[in-house]
Amino acid sequence: MPFTGKKLNTKKKMDQQKIQRIINSGVDFNIGVILSKAWEMFKSRAMFHIGFMVLIGAIQAAFTLYLPDYTFLYTIFLAPPLVCGYYFMANRQTQEEYIEFQNYFDGFKYWWNLISTNLISSILIVGGIILLIIPGVYLLVGYMFALLFVIFGGFDFWTSMELSRRMVHTNWLKFFLFGLALIALNIAGFLCLIVGLFITIPMTYLAVYILFEELTIDAVEDPKDNVIHL
Repeated sequence: MPFTGKKLNTKKKMDQQKIQRIINSGVDFNIGVILSKAWEMFKSRAMFHIGFMVLIGAIQAAFTLYLPDYTFLYTIFLAPPLVCGYYFMANRQTQEEYIEFQNYFDGFKYWWNLISTNLISSILIVGGIILLIIPGVYLLVGYMFALLFVIFGGFDFWTSMELSRRMVHTNWLKFFLFGLALIALNIAGFLCLIVGLFITIPMTYLAVYILFEELTIDAVEDPKDNVIHL
């Protein structure tokens, strides 16, 4: 993805009013183009992305095999910052910044906000599924960008969840189809002797980041906006 001139990172926060204008105008995107960009991004740092997927898989396997009664601890406290490692890496790739493997662990800098956002959104999703199924599916798709708004928007958990939900709501069916495309991608990876998941799972997170960046890049605060002209 070419550099846009604006930078989506943790140093430049987003303007919530600009995000609202984006939401009000509605959003649209091409699923095939997003997946194609995710593939190109994956290929450019394939060994890094696969290596991190192996590490995550090893941690999950260790909990499953040796600490089965504490697997929930991994899901609540470790999974959110770990999977967000792909978002941080994707951001560095789009900006052509220097990349180190340790950058995958940058999510732990936002540990509390990430786990609270993930936990509360998961509770609401599960509650919606238990009650009527459809509300749960709606929220599952709607909270697609919640963690990304925490990291790159600098918002609290509820604001991040609501901004994500409202943005997705503008074109919910398209986002739902995008989610189905990602599920199909991972099913294909599973059918490729399971090892294909080490490619398709990273691609999934990269694709979500790419879509988020394309939809929200214009909401990044520009220092020029804060200049007072006399």
